[in-house]
Amino acid sequence: MSDAIKHECGIALLRLKKPLEFYKEKYGSAFYGIQKMYLLMEKQHNRGQDGAGFASIKLDVEPGERYISRVRSNDAQPIQDVYAQINDRINSEMALHPEYADNVALQKANLPYIGELFLGHVRYGTFGKNNIESVHPFLRQNNWMHRNLIVAGNFNMTNVKELFNSLVELGQHPKEMADTVTVMEKIGHFLDEEVTDLYLECKNNGLTKREASPVIAEKLDIAKILKRASRGWDGGYAMAGLLGHGDAFVLRDPAGIRPAYFHEDDEVVVVASERAVIQTVFNVSFEDVVELEPGNALIIKKDNTVSVKEINTPTIKKACSFERIYFSRGSDAEIYQERKNLGKLILPAVLEAIDSDTDNTVFSYIPNTAETSFYGMVEAANDFLNQRKNQFILNNRKTLTKEGLEEILSVKIRTEKVAIKDAKLRTFITEDSSRDDLVAHVYDVTYGVIKPTDNLVIIDDSIVRGTTLKMSILKMMDRLQPKRIVVVSSAPQIRYPDCYGIDMAKLEGLIAFQAALALLKERNLYHIVDEVYAKCKEQENLPDAEVINYVTKIYEPFTDTEISDKIAKLLTIESIQAEVKIIFQSIDKLHEACPKNLGDWYFTGDYPTPGGNRVVGRAFMNFYEGKNDRAY
Repeated sequence: MSDAIKHECGIALLRLKKPLEFYKEKYGSAFYGIQKMYLLMEKQHNRGQDGAGFASIKLDVEPGERYISRVRSNDAQPIQDVYAQINDRINSEMALHPEYADNVALQKANLPYIGELFLGHVRYGTFGKNNIESVHPFLRQNNWMHRNLIVAGNFNMTNVKELFNSLVELGQHPKEMADTVTVMEKIGHFLDEEVTDLYLECKNNGLTKREASPVIAEKLDIAKILKRASRGWDGGYAMAGLLGHGDAFVLRDPAGIRPAYFHEDDEVVVVASERAVIQTVFNVSFEDVVELEPGNALIIKKDNTVSVKEINTPTIKKACSFERIYFSRGSDAEIYQERKNLGKLILPAVLEAIDSDTDNTVFSYIPNTAETSFYGMVEAANDFLNQRKNQFILNNRKTLTKEGLEEILSVKIRTEKVAIKDAKLRTFITEDSSRDDLVAHVYDVTYGVIKPTDNLVIIDDSIVRGTTLKMSILKMMDRLQPKRIVVVSSAPQIRYPDCYGIDMAKLEGLIAFQAALALLKERNLYHIVDEVYAKCKEQENLPDAEVINYVTKIYEPFTDTEISDKIAKLLTIESIQAEVKIIFQSIDKLHEACPKNLGDWYFTGDYPTPGGNRVVGRAFMNFYEGKNDRAY
């Protein structure tokens, strides 16, 4: 994505089902779990670079022995920093105690981070907070083993204020109004109640407190706790948690907005945000990794019992389509094909923009994540060219010479690597930089491959704000002196804020919104802006379920093409010599390419939860009132 945006996080949960001695014997180390967690987190580095955290639990330890370890980092390279800290601690202990070397029992009893249950997290800070206290996993401590709760998740809640107030009504005093705090305390509250009820039951049956402990662990109803805790949650989430005695869970939102996949065999249970990550780290097939269904929880009991239970009634599945367009690694078999299809399906619009003149067109891509869509676009372009060749040969078969035939068959689609990102320079330039000359050089270009008679077609994942396109890409592409620059977005126009993970909280930052406003002014329709504001204001105190997204009215007077053309004008500065066209994927083609991920609210305004309509209305009011505030 040429405009860098921060987005949702990644989770990794691992339960070792065998004693640590088994992994020492089979894989050469009792640190097998730690090593696998490193790979699970590093393979999801694409999902978060602001922070990383790791937690582990040892099962069946004696009272007085530490059984929970946690380490977090907001370092520039957080995953590497987390595991550097883990290695330093383990290596220093091993150096002091050589007797630990081949003794798994001593390692488990004395070394931190080793254990049977692990939770990892990589994060983007969507609220701009990147202090260490904002990094997952979060820990809720208690002297009762069962009440120790570790939580990490890939989520945003739209109704944090309401959740906060519900905690206050329960008699709690949350330390801050943040979704991470409210979610953990909600789970923690009902966990405490469940443990207390089970303890009283054990007490009434004549058990001592110590005798009650294993009974509580066995009978603790995780599904019941999650049902009570998540009642009223509005947002997208894949929530993972560990309990001190050894139970674990992963809960997914009812619309399936945020992803979660799992694999179980006789050695491990593993959960991650991406299927291909599990396939790679554990060398298992596509079919061996299962998607956790919306509204369901994967529950792993201490005794290795694994179950999937419905916690909240699933709604219409609206899995985030940006997962397929951009966020998830493209090594997943389905995602790879879907990204290729995004490129194939947009070719007809590209051909229209270049007047079907493939002979005088160079195809390329920017940034590297758009490469797979580029392959699909080029495949479709080759199919088009071959059809044209076949038709020409068929029409001229009586007069065509051998030399003429060879000349026709030799014509190829021209592809080049035209743009190369200077990663060091991008890192140096901050997002709010006004140093336009530096920004213009974020990308280098390849000289000598474009002729003045050429169209230059560049495919991108999506166009969000258009800043990099305007200040860098178009300037650099124009230096190659093409006749026409066609920028192709494999995603549709982003028209609305996201509130479930992606950091797109403000309407006025979206170039499609800016284009619609410009068209309203040009056509003397700006009164619609006032009318939409009045409608949003009227709904301010309505329950979420009654709120309607009136912001769609801003776009209704215009066709997609009209908005695309206006975006092209807004992003083309006077010094650009080439004609500039911008093409976006259609909603129908997006759904055709990605049939399992139909979440499209940032394109259509069709939010999967009532809180989404609340957020878009608030975002519009913030814009209208000139408030530089987040909408959620």
